Amino acid sequence: MTKPDPAQMLASIDAVTEALAATGYISTREISTAIFLAHHLRKPVLVEGPAGVGKTDLALSLARALDQPVHRMQCYDGLDEAKALYEWRYGKQLLYSQILKEKIGDVIGDADTLDESLARLGGFRDVFFSRDFLEPRPILRALEEENGSVLLIDEVDKSDEEFEALLLEVLSEYQVTIPEIGPIEAVTAPIVILTSNNTRELGDALKRRCLHLHIGFPEADRERRIVRARVPDINETLLTQLVTFIQTIRDENIRKRPSISETVDWARALILMHAESLDEQLVRDTLNVILKRQSDIDEVDPSIARLAREAREQGGS
Repeated sequence: MTKPDPAQMLASIDAVTEALAATGYISTREISTAIFLAHHLRKPVLVEGPAGVGKTDLALSLARALDQPVHRMQCYDGLDEAKALYEWRYGKQLLYSQILKEKIGDVIGDADTLDESLARLGGFRDVFFSRDFLEPRPILRALEEENGSVLLIDEVDKSDEEFEALLLEVLSEYQVTIPEIGPIEAVTAPIVILTSNNTRELGDALKRRCLHLHIGFPEADRERRIVRARVPDINETLLTQLVTFIQTIRDENIRKRPSISETVDWARALILMHAESLDEQLVRDTLNVILKRQSDIDEVDPSIARLAREAREQGGS
């Protein structure tokens, strides 16, 4: 099979949309434009929006479309360079030092003075902190991919300001500076996608280096297309009814609105139960697929009969 040509797949905004659609990701003009610009301007994209709208899936789908590896950095409070950029292989260094200890006589050889002996040993210090003893983490691995990659820095808002500072060099120069070695530049600059659920305000320095993209919950037509792409066997009546129900329930007074992936899961569950259309009992039996908090289920429970009926009416049944 011929490997996809990234240059061709990213040659235009429409080409980006088509490439993503081939993986089952239904893009919008705004999303495709951001990816197009990210590639041609060599700029990261900061994707913000509520949880469950497809921010992470955008990066994963883009990697599939380009047939490139995706290197994912899941952020959390206290994340440091040892987990994100690199760390030294201490076990290998220890083994090397043991070998050096056993061969100390061969290393020093016929050195006559202490200074001469130390000079010969000093030459081995650089070996301990060479590339052979370096363990790359997701960000450095992405920079070292010869044929390009997608670097996903997921939920960057869960990290702290110190980690943001670590990212500045990576996002502006596509390189990592290691004190013992020096700068390591990207062979081929990766497409960088940062996601944020807006749990905290990100720093201006980070935002300046990125293109901004906001993804919200999809309108009904796009959500139907997403479900159709992921669950092709669903009948049109059921598809319209369940999307209508999901769109309505997101406006209810609930803490966690159903995500797109939960809409897809619900469609698969309904097909598994041989459903042809929504009814009150079916909704009650499967409500835990789309609502994951008991307080939300209790809030919606009195309205289920009405919501199911309205979904059937709007869905043509």
